[in-house]
Amino acid sequence: MSDKDIYILGISAFYHDSAAAILKNGNVIAAIHEERLTRIKHDENLPINAIKFCLNEAKITIDDVNYISYYEKPILKFDRILNTFIKTAPKGFIPFKMAIKSWLKEKLWVTSKIKKELNCTGEVMYCKHHESHAASSFYTSNFTESAFLTIDGVGEKATTTFGIGKGSQLTTIKEIQFPHSLGLLYSAFTYYCGFKVNSGEYKLMGLAPYGTPKYVDIIKENLIHLNPDGSFTLNMDYFAFEHSLKMINSKFYSLFGNKARSENDEMTAFYKDIAASIQKVIEEAIILIAQTVKKITKQNNLCLAGGVALNCVANSALSKAEIFEKIWIYPASGDGGSAVGSALLVWHKHLNNPKINKPNLLSLHSYLGNNYSNETIIPSLKKHKIVYQQLDDAELIKQVSNLIDNKFVIGWFSGKSEFGPRALGNRSILASPKFEDMQKHLNFKIKKREGFRPFAPVVMEEHASDWFDLNGTSKTMLFTYQCKQAAKIPSCVHTDNSSRVQTVSEKDNYKLYHLLKSCYQSSKIPILINTSFNVRGEPIVETPDDAIRCFFNTEMDALVLENILILKTDQLPENKIKFATNYELD
Repeated sequence: MSDKDIYILGISAFYHDSAAAILKNGNVIAAIHEERLTRIKHDENLPINAIKFCLNEAKITIDDVNYISYYEKPILKFDRILNTFIKTAPKGFIPFKMAIKSWLKEKLWVTSKIKKELNCTGEVMYCKHHESHAASSFYTSNFTESAFLTIDGVGEKATTTFGIGKGSQLTTIKEIQFPHSLGLLYSAFTYYCGFKVNSGEYKLMGLAPYGTPKYVDIIKENLIHLNPDGSFTLNMDYFAFEHSLKMINSKFYSLFGNKARSENDEMTAFYKDIAASIQKVIEEAIILIAQTVKKITKQNNLCLAGGVALNCVANSALSKAEIFEKIWIYPASGDGGSAVGSALLVWHKHLNNPKINKPNLLSLHSYLGNNYSNETIIPSLKKHKIVYQQLDDAELIKQVSNLIDNKFVIGWFSGKSEFGPRALGNRSILASPKFEDMQKHLNFKIKKREGFRPFAPVVMEEHASDWFDLNGTSKTMLFTYQCKQAAKIPSCVHTDNSSRVQTVSEKDNYKLYHLLKSCYQSSKIPILINTSFNVRGEPIVETPDDAIRCFFNTEMDALVLENILILKTDQLPENKIKFATNYELD
């Protein structure tokens, strides 16, 4: 390490989706969610394992780190919790008692906990929650200056902010504060439809196209007041999250005439219509806010961040509104991505280093985790007596392409793991979209999840516009597009003819691109189904052992680990492997 190298360790922790990231002279060297290493879904603990991985990738020790950045300001968040309890007292004493215990034990003492756990003496710098979100998007964009908009559940106090990024600086212009939150409103309906809060919001989005938005007016008349300038307030008479562990109350149930759905209840038309309705309301709210952001900032481009930015349907509605010329969303736009955002904030805003625009490549923004060589994988195969073939790239792609064309489902493990919630071709399950029953097969036999859940297509970049109403690229699955040839790829087109598209170039992902190219040559379809390599309730696989366990506990047909091909049919009967699993349903 030269004397001029500056290392910044970014950390997000103690709420959900803890993560760590390491910057060297402003460049992201590595980033990973703690859940990938501990196998605890949405792990919220101090990301010790992720930190160790990041330091190892940067080839440094904790003593070489110049600054540690933390993604929010705990004192401000604690102040909000205290004031909320005082406001709602005597309600909420039990959840307050539970919260105060964790705050007094660790959440107020982040600096001492970090220094103790990491055995370090370096400076810990605290960044505002929403500013960390904004930084993750603006500083990774190719915009010299841009408006930014952040929307989530709640940070310290803010739930929505907007402002301008220019050069090395971010300036917040306006914010909306707790309890008025689009993220919490959407989570309330997530709970109402029978899904887990801070986990199942994407299910609500996937359910919405099956319904009719017949409750939009009821929601707008009773639950949220939307102003023409995009500001909004929630009617807290219907919500319980200020003073309870529950999201909604009996008045909410009475409004719609039905109880909250439990996980095992039938998914009736009512809940589908509810999902469609809240999705429409969220889209309308975001568009109203964006119009005000445009009017006030007078910027042509927008950087979007926060958990709500993972709602690709709303993102697409915003894009189609053509308020801004270009929109950039960081692939890990949730709290985990704020580990990167807070580190970039220290590098640019606090140390005043200039913003340097870089190519929009997945290797810079997503492929930031572990990778493994064939040599490190083989010992695990031998330990479990797994029959395998080791092939060169050309032969591997040829064989896998042929398997896919014959309806095989492939576990695909290649290169560095993705940072963020989307599998973008390195920890993916791949299959042909041409078979009508493939969606059902993948949902029930492989992913072990609800049958209404859609699958995303990954497509060769140069052919994307032939198959979808897409001009340009969509590298990170954060927008949906209408399909032009749905009859040819029925298993990756949703019920409303939309698809959450990922485009891939040779520069982005050489091996996946050439697999797509080989499939195109044989089937005339340059598209594969791409879904995350995991089962319901499990984090995306991180290691070869994770991939092997998932493969042998599902009905996947083949597994690719770098250049190693494993077929279920090749395994000897006495060596059939079953691994214990203990994952909660999400």
